[in-house]
Amino acid sequence: MTDEVLRILHLSDTHLYGDGRLHYGIVDTLAGLDRVLARAGSLAEVDVVAASGDLSDDGSADSYRRLKGTIEPWAAERGAAVVYAMGNHDLRDGFEEVLGARETVTTVRGFRIVTVDTSVPGAGYGSVDGSQLDRLRDVLATPAEHGTIVVLHHPPVAPTTLLFQTLRFVEPEPLLDVCSAGDVRVILAGHYHHGLVTEAGPSGIPVVVAPAVANTTDVLWPPPRERAVRGAGFAWVQVPVDGPVRAHAVTAPAPDDGATVYDLDAEAVRRIADDAGWRG
Repeated sequence: MTDEVLRILHLSDTHLYGDGRLHYGIVDTLAGLDRVLARAGSLAEVDVVAASGDLSDDGSADSYRRLKGTIEPWAAERGAAVVYAMGNHDLRDGFEEVLGARETVTTVRGFRIVTVDTSVPGAGYGSVDGSQLDRLRDVLATPAEHGTIVVLHHPPVAPTTLLFQTLRFVEPEPLLDVCSAGDVRVILAGHYHHGLVTEAGPSGIPVVVAPAVANTTDVLWPPPRERAVRGAGFAWVQVPVDGPVRAHAVTAPAPDDGATVYDLDAEAVRRIADDAGWRG
């Protein structure tokens, strides 16, 4: 790689706890993050670490301190900037106390990186309001030297599995219209717990969904059941000054990869939808 490319380590869905407890009672998510960063340590150069939400599972300030204390020294050794986006499991008070503002603008070597908070307090689905769209429109009104990368949690594209149908980004079209009218080169997201590369919006903006650190959605599990397995990974995204974006989904293997974390039947999926899903 040369300086003509912005190199992004895209992490998502770390689901850390302030007291170090196990996710679903079985997954050590902090160990998963350590494993992901060790795997990513083989990368020759990293310019940005983008963490796209569900950084905490309990929303505690201590969970964000664990995250920051793990990611930021790794990034500092490589001279990389770090940006954080809110997810539906994140809580605003703890996030802001430790990580700062929920929506930020960062410039790295002429590339502008904008975080957008798609979380809705108390809900699992995502949305943005008019004031957020106005803010993003104002930011994009002045083009960046090499374009803009948008980082958010809920992908503005349709989900693959049934569980996320009511936990999706609700009405993403206005945000995609704003992005398409500006200089957005790529949208980075998480939430689905599996890698996905696609396009969205009237201008066909690339969308990269990173694999999760906490576990991996089994996209081949037959509906109406929903399954997640052990497994952690990240996306390696390269945004050139000119030319198409490239993205790779990379695993950080462990001996127990593939073991079931949860297997939900139709009734369990319905309960989640009733509790946290979109009812519009």
